[in-house]
Amino acid sequence: MNALDLLLTRQSTPRLTTPGPTQAQLEVILNAGARVPDHAGLTPWEFIIAQNEGLNKLGEIFKQAAENEGSDEAFIEKACKMPQRAPMVITVVAKTQVHQKVPILEQHLSAGCAVMAMQQAAFAQGLGGIWRTGPLSFNADVHQLLGLSEQDQIVGFLYLGTPVLNAPTKAVKAGQQFARYL
Repeated sequence: MNALDLLLTRQSTPRLTTPGPTQAQLEVILNAGARVPDHAGLTPWEFIIAQNEGLNKLGEIFKQAAENEGSDEAFIEKACKMPQRAPMVITVVAKTQVHQKVPILEQHLSAGCAVMAMQQAAFAQGLGGIWRTGPLSFNADVHQLLGLSEQDQIVGFLYLGTPVLNAPTKAVKAGQQFARYL
Protein backbone atom coordinates (compact mmCIF):
# COMPACT_ATOMS: atom_id res chain seq x y z
CA MET A 1 0.00 0.00 0.00
CA ASN A 2 1.45 3.35 -0.96
CA ALA A 3 1.29 6.41 1.27
CA LEU A 4 -1.60 8.06 -0.58
CA ASP A 5 -3.72 4.91 -0.49
CA LEU A 6 -3.00 4.63 3.22
CA LEU A 7 -4.10 8.21 3.90
CA LEU A 8 -7.17 8.06 1.66
CA THR A 9 -8.48 4.76 3.02
CA ARG A 10 -7.74 5.29 6.72
CA GLN A 11 -10.46 4.13 9.04
CA SER A 12 -10.74 2.96 12.59
CA THR A 13 -11.01 -0.74 13.40
CA PRO A 14 -12.70 -0.99 16.79
CA ARG A 15 -12.95 -4.81 16.94
CA LEU A 16 -9.44 -6.09 17.60
CA THR A 17 -7.92 -9.38 18.68
CA THR A 18 -4.53 -11.04 19.03
CA PRO A 19 -1.91 -10.94 17.85
CA GLY A 20 -0.95 -7.42 18.72
CA PRO A 21 2.08 -5.65 17.31
CA THR A 22 5.32 -7.61 17.39
CA GLN A 23 8.35 -5.90 18.92
CA ALA A 24 9.59 -4.99 15.42
CA GLN A 25 6.17 -3.59 14.44
CA LEU A 26 5.96 -1.64 17.70
CA GLU A 27 9.36 -0.10 17.02
CA VAL A 28 8.12 1.16 13.64
CA ILE A 29 4.93 2.47 15.25
CA LEU A 30 6.84 4.36 17.94
CA ASN A 31 9.37 5.71 15.44
CA ALA A 32 6.51 7.02 13.28
CA GLY A 33 5.08 8.78 16.33
CA ALA A 34 8.42 10.41 17.04
CA ARG A 35 8.73 11.73 13.43
CA VAL A 36 5.76 14.12 13.52
CA PRO A 37 6.05 17.90 13.25
CA ASP A 38 7.76 19.15 16.39
CA HIS A 39 8.45 22.89 16.46
CA ALA A 40 11.69 23.63 18.34
CA GLY A 41 12.35 19.92 18.90
CA LEU A 42 10.43 19.88 22.19
CA THR A 43 9.26 16.26 21.77
CA PRO A 44 6.04 17.11 23.64
CA TRP A 45 4.78 13.55 24.00
CA GLU A 46 5.10 10.32 25.92
CA PHE A 47 3.90 6.87 24.84
CA ILE A 48 2.74 4.62 27.70
CA ILE A 49 2.42 1.05 26.42
CA ALA A 50 0.05 -1.46 28.01
CA GLN A 51 0.02 -5.09 26.91
CA ASN A 52 -0.36 -8.41 28.72
CA GLU A 53 -0.39 -7.59 32.46
CA GLY A 54 -0.17 -3.88 31.60
CA LEU A 55 -3.71 -4.07 30.21
CA ASN A 56 -4.92 -5.30 33.62
CA LYS A 57 -3.05 -2.46 35.33
CA LEU A 58 -4.62 0.09 32.99
CA GLY A 59 -8.04 -1.47 33.65
CA GLU A 60 -7.48 -1.12 37.40
CA ILE A 61 -6.55 2.54 36.90
CA PHE A 62 -9.76 3.10 34.93
CA LYS A 63 -11.77 1.21 37.58
CA GLN A 64 -10.30 3.21 40.46
CA ALA A 65 -10.97 6.49 38.65
CA ALA A 66 -14.58 5.46 37.98
CA GLU A 67 -15.05 4.46 41.63
CA ASN A 68 -13.55 7.74 42.85
CA GLU A 69 -15.93 9.62 40.58
CA GLY A 70 -18.91 7.83 42.10
CA SER A 71 -19.87 6.07 38.86
CA ASP A 72 -22.51 3.35 38.94
CA GLU A 73 -21.46 -0.30 39.20
CA ALA A 74 -22.14 -0.98 35.51
CA PHE A 75 -19.73 1.77 34.39
CA ILE A 76 -17.09 0.73 36.94
CA GLU A 77 -17.16 -2.82 35.54
CA LYS A 78 -17.05 -1.49 31.96
CA ALA A 79 -14.13 0.84 32.76
CA CYS A 80 -12.13 -2.05 34.18
CA LYS A 81 -12.59 -4.06 30.98
CA MET A 82 -11.96 -1.24 28.48
CA PRO A 83 -8.26 -2.00 27.90
CA GLN A 84 -9.10 -5.65 27.16
CA ARG A 85 -10.67 -4.60 23.84
CA ALA A 86 -7.23 -4.92 22.18
CA PRO A 87 -3.95 -6.72 22.80
CA MET A 88 -2.14 -3.38 23.13
CA VAL A 89 -3.14 0.11 24.24
CA ILE A 90 -0.74 3.02 23.89
CA THR A 91 -1.68 6.04 25.99
CA VAL A 92 -0.35 9.11 24.21
CA VAL A 93 0.31 12.04 26.50
CA ALA A 94 1.05 15.64 25.54
CA LYS A 95 4.03 16.60 27.73
CA THR A 96 3.93 20.36 27.33
CA GLN A 97 6.27 23.05 28.49
CA VAL A 98 6.24 26.83 28.42
CA HIS A 99 8.16 28.04 25.37
CA GLN A 100 8.31 31.53 23.90
CA LYS A 101 7.85 30.33 20.31
CA VAL A 102 5.75 27.18 20.72
CA PRO A 103 2.32 27.62 22.31
CA ILE A 104 0.81 24.83 24.38
CA LEU A 105 -1.86 24.24 21.73
CA GLU A 106 0.82 23.51 19.14
CA GLN A 107 2.40 20.98 21.49
CA HIS A 108 -0.99 19.26 21.96
CA LEU A 109 -1.41 19.16 18.19
CA SER A 110 2.02 17.61 17.82
CA ALA A 111 1.08 14.85 20.28
CA GLY A 112 -2.17 14.35 18.34
CA CYS A 113 -0.16 14.04 15.14
CA ALA A 114 1.87 11.34 16.89
CA VAL A 115 -1.30 9.31 17.51
CA MET A 116 -2.30 9.62 13.85
CA ALA A 117 1.17 8.67 12.62
CA MET A 118 1.29 5.68 14.94
CA GLN A 119 -2.14 4.50 13.81
CA GLN A 120 -1.09 4.85 10.15
CA ALA A 121 2.14 2.94 10.82
CA ALA A 122 0.09 0.15 12.38
CA PHE A 123 -2.24 0.04 9.35
CA ALA A 124 0.72 0.02 6.96
CA GLN A 125 1.94 -3.14 8.72
CA GLY A 126 -1.39 -4.94 8.42
CA LEU A 127 -2.62 -4.18 11.93
CA GLY A 128 -5.82 -2.45 12.98
CA GLY A 129 -6.37 0.29 15.48
CA ILE A 130 -8.68 2.87 16.92
CA TRP A 131 -7.91 6.18 18.61
CA ARG A 132 -10.17 6.59 21.64
CA THR A 133 -10.51 9.45 24.10
CA GLY A 134 -13.53 9.99 26.35
CA PRO A 135 -13.84 11.25 29.92
CA LEU A 136 -11.00 9.07 31.24
CA SER A 137 -8.58 11.08 29.08
CA PHE A 138 -9.31 14.08 31.27
CA ASN A 139 -9.75 12.32 34.60
CA ALA A 140 -7.40 13.63 37.31
CA ASP A 141 -7.20 10.19 38.98
CA VAL A 142 -6.18 8.52 35.72
CA HIS A 143 -3.51 11.20 35.25
CA GLN A 144 -2.22 10.80 38.80
CA LEU A 145 -2.20 6.98 38.67
CA LEU A 146 -0.27 7.09 35.38
CA GLY A 147 2.30 9.38 37.02
CA LEU A 148 1.50 12.41 34.87
CA SER A 149 2.28 15.95 35.93
CA GLU A 150 -0.32 18.68 36.26
CA GLN A 151 0.33 20.18 32.81
CA ASP A 152 0.27 16.81 31.00
CA GLN A 153 -2.79 15.86 28.95
CA ILE A 154 -3.79 12.49 27.53
CA VAL A 155 -4.59 13.06 23.85
CA GLY A 156 -5.66 9.51 23.17
CA PHE A 157 -5.65 5.83 23.91
CA LEU A 158 -4.48 4.03 20.76
CA TYR A 159 -5.89 0.50 20.75
CA LEU A 160 -3.90 -1.82 18.46
CA GLY A 161 -4.24 -5.42 17.31
CA THR A 162 -5.43 -7.62 14.49
CA PRO A 163 -8.82 -6.66 13.02
CA VAL A 164 -11.55 -9.17 13.88
CA LEU A 165 -13.12 -8.50 10.49
CA ASN A 166 -12.28 -6.49 7.43
CA ALA A 167 -14.54 -3.50 7.70
CA PRO A 168 -15.91 -2.18 4.43
CA THR A 169 -14.06 0.89 3.23
CA LYS A 170 -15.94 4.05 4.09
CA ALA A 171 -17.08 6.36 1.35
CA VAL A 172 -14.46 8.91 0.39
CA LYS A 173 -15.18 12.41 1.63
CA ALA A 174 -14.32 15.01 -0.95
CA GLY A 175 -12.04 17.41 0.90
CA GLN A 176 -13.00 20.22 -1.47
CA GLN A 177 -16.39 20.50 0.27
CA PHE A 178 -14.59 21.71 3.41
CA ALA A 179 -12.33 24.18 1.61
CA ARG A 180 -12.69 27.81 0.72
CA TYR A 181 -10.35 30.20 -1.03
CA LEU A 182 -9.38 33.73 -0.13
